[in-house]
Amino acid sequence: MSGEARLIVGITGASGIAYGVRLLKLLRQAPVETHLVVSRAGEIAMAHEGPVKVSDVRDLADRWYKFDDVAAPISSGSFRTQGMIIAPCSVRTMSEIATGVTSSLLSRAADVVLKERRRLTLLVREAPLHTGHLRTMTTLSELGAIIYPPVPALYTKPANIEDMIDQTIGRVLDLYDIDLGLVSRWKDP
Repeated sequence: MSGEARLIVGITGASGIAYGVRLLKLLRQAPVETHLVVSRAGEIAMAHEGPVKVSDVRDLADRWYKFDDVAAPISSGSFRTQGMIIAPCSVRTMSEIATGVTSSLLSRAADVVLKERRRLTLLVREAPLHTGHLRTMTTLSELGAIIYPPVPALYTKPANIEDMIDQTIGRVLDLYDIDLGLVSRWKDP
């Protein structure tokens, strides 16, 4: 690596595209090289949740890859990264990762992150959850993934949705030792 960290960002078709977009925008302020892959369903969700375009999201990343490009550098363990954040993460993608039966670059990259014992954080967006979802999350946790549903921290008294998203993304970035001054931290007594 050339002095800066590399982080893979995945965006899937679960509702909450704003988390992935904001993550990419914020990482532009950090010494982090971003590698983006967006699922087909993620592209569809962008169109529905708008007003962001797929091309604009791709422009936020240092590098982006086609969803089916399983020969991309991020599909190999020899491509060194700090890990991967999937924001939002659909149940389908979560399930592929948990089973190791990967059908796309996105799930393959996540599988590689796990096998290389790097940090994988999944902002799973689904509710309510049935027992199968919970078992899949347990499996992923046992494999080393961090399950991080984007639940708003209301104790911070957010003024708007952007504040809630920033708090969540700031806490996720804490897991990678990236502090952009976004987090309202609990005060010591």
